[in-house]
Amino acid sequence: MRAVVQNSFGGPEVLRVVEAERPRPLSGEVVIRVRATALNPVDAAVRSGAFPLLGEPPFGVGWDISGVVEETAPGARYRVGEEVYGMPFFPRAATGYAEYVATPSRQVARKPASLDHVHAAALPLAGLTAWQGLVDAAKVGAGDRVLIHRAAGGVGHLAVQIAKAHGAYVIALASAGKHEFVRSLGADEVIDYQKADFTEAVHDVDVVFDSNAQGDASLSVLKPGGVLVSILEQGNAELAARVEAAGRRFAGVSVEPDYAALEAIAALVDEGAIRPHVEQTFPLEEAGKAHEVLEAGQVRGKLVLTV
Repeated sequence: MRAVVQNSFGGPEVLRVVEAERPRPLSGEVVIRVRATALNPVDAAVRSGAFPLLGEPPFGVGWDISGVVEETAPGARYRVGEEVYGMPFFPRAATGYAEYVATPSRQVARKPASLDHVHAAALPLAGLTAWQGLVDAAKVGAGDRVLIHRAAGGVGHLAVQIAKAHGAYVIALASAGKHEFVRSLGADEVIDYQKADFTEAVHDVDVVFDSNAQGDASLSVLKPGGVLVSILEQGNAELAARVEAAGRRFAGVSVEPDYAALEAIAALVDEGAIRPHVEQTFPLEEAGKAHEVLEAGQVRGKLVLTV
């Protein structure tokens, strides 16, 4: 099979397509013929060595996949031919930029019927991050006021929609050029963080979904009893202590595979409540070029590799 691997840390140029052995499933696993695989900022951070999650190269990055079950082992949940999507093994290596991926069957779910593989691949890591922060940790519900940082990004654009699907009033932070996009997702208010200090513009929110490492500033806009969900400062014990001392709750989120949440997300997609936005697609051979676009930092939604 073809797979993208790297033999050293570095820029996008270290990503190379090679011929690799096709994986075989262990008990309870399936082998998925990948049709599309999405990029996430963590991919670039791991590739460069800024976030050495996988140790030293060689390895392959990538976790978000959508495809067709090609082979099953005893105990697996799916049959050959079923369409599934997911985020296998994170934070361990999945080598998702490849033609085939083996995964425990409970780490993937049936693909939303209303989506093609390109758009389904855009969902897992970003969607699970938003779901596990807003739904599982913060228990977002009807009437809650929710502030979402980086609302036009991969995680943020799904967080807006997940919060709205649960009845929240959503205040979104985004640059001016992305306001129309964020409003189209359902945001009730949109603030240009480049021109306005959100700590002066926003007050008394129930939940802040912080994907921008602005924990103390985010704390300042929370009402008593509110929840600060942080996906970048989840290990910051000092921040957590300040939040708790202020009479608020801290929820540090590290995303993990979760087929039940993927099934819930798929149901909302098929109901029309969530739609992933794919800004651009690239063939597998252009993974390096896709990483260049990712690192430029202007992407709305997600970038996807077709396989």
